[in-house]
Amino acid sequence: MRNELSRRHFIQTSLGAGVALALFKDFPEMMMSIPNGMKMGLVTYQWGRDWDLPTLISNCEKIGLLGIELRVQHAHKVETNLTAAQRADVKKRFADSAVTCVGYGANFEYHSPDPAKLRENIEGTKEYIKLCSDIGATGIKVKPNYLPPEVPREKTIAQIAASLNECGKFAKDYGQLVRVEVHGNITQEIPNMKAIFDQVTEDNVKMCWNCNDQDLLPPGLEANFNSVKKYFGDTVHVRELNVGDYPYQQLFDLFNGMKYSGWILLEARTEPADRVAAMKEQLALFNDMIAKSKKK
Repeated sequence: MRNELSRRHFIQTSLGAGVALALFKDFPEMMMSIPNGMKMGLVTYQWGRDWDLPTLISNCEKIGLLGIELRVQHAHKVETNLTAAQRADVKKRFADSAVTCVGYGANFEYHSPDPAKLRENIEGTKEYIKLCSDIGATGIKVKPNYLPPEVPREKTIAQIAASLNECGKFAKDYGQLVRVEVHGNITQEIPNMKAIFDQVTEDNVKMCWNCNDQDLLPPGLEANFNSVKKYFGDTVHVRELNVGDYPYQQLFDLFNGMKYSGWILLEARTEPADRVAAMKEQLALFNDMIAKSKKK
């Protein structure tokens, strides 16, 4: 059967839960993460930046971080210059592992008052949407990044929303989501993200919560979270759960309260001596926090 199906498909659809857990008996963190509605994965932003694709998949599979958001210009070299055969190979590498290619983390942005630059970002987004489809991913991550002071704020907000709608319509033909990271000077303030999404009409354009300090501005985390939670998709970005004072336990309580079942993706920023050990530590912290949320 393993010759006919990918290992992930084999595990998820052909085996009972007990047998599946037995397969992972050497990886206790992985076993802990299976029952959770929320699943932890990795953004390759820093900790995966210099791993080639086989190493990246192997490390995540071994640890139990079973979802990956690939980033642009990293050593895994999953870019739009890949041939059809190379894209098929990337898709097969994920399919033959227990790791899901959640999507692609791009830097496309839509705030520029320069029409040529704006069009360049939109068309670039579309090319990477095609790549996401070809490699078996489910979406692309993009971001608003600024509100130029020389342009009325309402005009830029409307431009960003219109751009997301155009990209969303295109992505729909490829079965992809457009995940909009809460990011950028001014735009990462939750009221501004809400103003953008209030003008988004495409249901495959979703918000990716990003755990910024601005989330805590008045009226506070819970109120800000609740004001935009209807726009959430299937990805959330977190930093190291034991670094800084962001209230991750409260955040997971809020997500658990809405029965969220998406990917919690670790976008780490520190430089540990052993990144594999650090990833394992983060997964253990995540599992502990999720367990506490479920008891409340």
